[in-house]
Amino acid sequence: MTYENALEKIHSLLTFGSRPGLDRMLALLDRMGNPQDKLRYIHIAGTNGKGSVCAMLSAVLTAEGYKTGLFISPYITDFRERIQINNEMISKEQLADAVEETFPLILQLRDEGIIITEFEYVNALQFYIHAKENCDIVVLETGMGGLLDCTNVIKPPLCSVITTIGLDHTAVLGDTIEKITEQKCGILKKGSTAVTSSQTQQAMSIIKQTASKLNITLALSEDIEIRVLSKTLEGSVFEYKGREISLSLAGEHQLENAKTALAAIESVRRKGLLAISDESIEKGFANAVNPARLELLSKEPIVILDGAHNPNGIEALRAAAERFLSGKKIIGIMGMLADKDIDSSIALLNGVFNKVCTVPVSNPRAISAEMLAEKFKACMGGEVTAFESAEEAFDSAYDEAKRSGAAVLVCGSLYLAGEIRPYILRKV
Repeated sequence: MTYENALEKIHSLLTFGSRPGLDRMLALLDRMGNPQDKLRYIHIAGTNGKGSVCAMLSAVLTAEGYKTGLFISPYITDFRERIQINNEMISKEQLADAVEETFPLILQLRDEGIIITEFEYVNALQFYIHAKENCDIVVLETGMGGLLDCTNVIKPPLCSVITTIGLDHTAVLGDTIEKITEQKCGILKKGSTAVTSSQTQQAMSIIKQTASKLNITLALSEDIEIRVLSKTLEGSVFEYKGREISLSLAGEHQLENAKTALAAIESVRRKGLLAISDESIEKGFANAVNPARLELLSKEPIVILDGAHNPNGIEALRAAAERFLSGKKIIGIMGMLADKDIDSSIALLNGVFNKVCTVPVSNPRAISAEMLAEKFKACMGGEVTAFESAEEAFDSAYDEAKRSGAAVLVCGSLYLAGEIRPYILRKV
């Protein structure tokens, strides 16, 4: 089977949509020989920051010498970003072989009336591949929620991590912070340890209650002491336990993510579950990358790509723009999915952009560029233009930025980021 054939087979399952529940996932994994039971995990849920915390933890564990699996979603430009080993995408051959070996099980189950979705199959594939490759540890990111997420079929992990919780996927997870937090807390398990980022009072109360009921140790990111030495668009430098740590992920929110990752590392070190040296922490943080998170793609003119797509993420983006682009004209390029909290996101961006280019996103759930432009005009006025493509919008914004010294900021969706990132890298 070729890599292209494998992707076709995976994507052929997209038509079955996303459906909560773990029964189908467990049935598939059982046919695969339950590969998920052969691995150790650090399991991460949350609304924002999951991907960055995963990147930091994976880089540190790899630096220590562990054969480290990583599962993230969504990918930005290459499907194989989702399944990595030692911070490298698996090969096309590895993916093709795994699909060739396991896809007959999908058809077998279908004949029995059990329909496997694409997301379920991709999750099962990463368990299968990481087990086959004998990974020492897997850094496992949830897709949505926690309790009923496809990743939540594992036995108690070494550590469960909950990053910042906000309102997102409200149609599935609930329309309040409390309901969403209860879903995220579904990854906490007896016989494990837990870590949480800084949270709202409502979310923190539920996380603490859940940990207490399960009688598990809960570590807080706020208990990690760091001393920030510098913050720029190219990243931050901070001191931790007398060591100077460099982090290429920019923004105040990434320092919170760093503290969360450090709390997880300290939690497993303290319990003697993993040996991780201070040198590996320093090296790992220096190596951590997470594309499309306040990513500086050009310095002259400044071009930033960010996947922020919900109010929490947009707030972090606004704070970064105010800190790093103060006094600069900013041209915003934005496309969003219609099921996101678009109105709140636009309101948070009021005053950030001097000019807005709205663009379509290649996703059936996307809002049209024209409708998004109307929402911008209603909220903030100013110069707003709907473009037929993200590439056309970028060409226009980039040319203007070169002439005027403005900054270009692309945001609104990780799907948009994936579409436009290769084009931007060719242009700048």
